[in-house]
Parts: sequence; structure tokens; C-alpha cells
Amino acid sequence: MRKIFLILLLTFAFSLPALSAVNINTATQDELQSVTGIGPKKSLAIIEYRKQHGAFKSINDLDNVKGFGPKIIEKIKDEISVKGGKADKAKSQ
Repeated sequence: MRKIFLILLLTFAFSLPALSAVNINTATQDELQSVTGIGPKKSLAIIEYRKQHGAFKSINDLDNVKGFGPKIIEKIKDEISVKGGKADKAKSQ
């Protein structure tokens, strides 16, 4: 019984980041800044890029945004999404 509980606990703990990922297509500046390493300048750059080019199809599209490169994208990939994130949930309520 303890093993089952431990497995369930670990499974839940590892799935939390996916549940709370910030949708870079719909997030506000404040929501974007809740992501590790994204401050005011980078959050504005994301929003401006979104306005000019439309929705991100992949988190790797951030490579086209000033201030982002492969290293930063790799670092934040578990905290962001292009669908089903925090911002989507807030707007649907």
C-alpha cells in the first residue's frame, strides 16, 4: 500500500509543472513574468511578437523573439506552453 501511495504521490508531483504552464499565446505581461527568467523586457517582446506574427505554433518559435535563444528556451520549456495553460483557464472562467 505504501508503494502505491508513493508512486501516486510522485506521479502527481511531476505532473504539476505541466498543469501550471503559462500559455505564451494568451498570457498577460504579469503571467509571462511569473516564468523563471522572463522579466518586463522579455514579456513585452513576447507580446509584441505575438501581435505582429500571430500565435506561436511551438515553444521553439520563441527563438524568433529578441532576447530568447535555445538555452533560455530549454530552461523554461517546462513552464510554458502554446495551449492549455494558466492564461487559457483564466479566460474561460
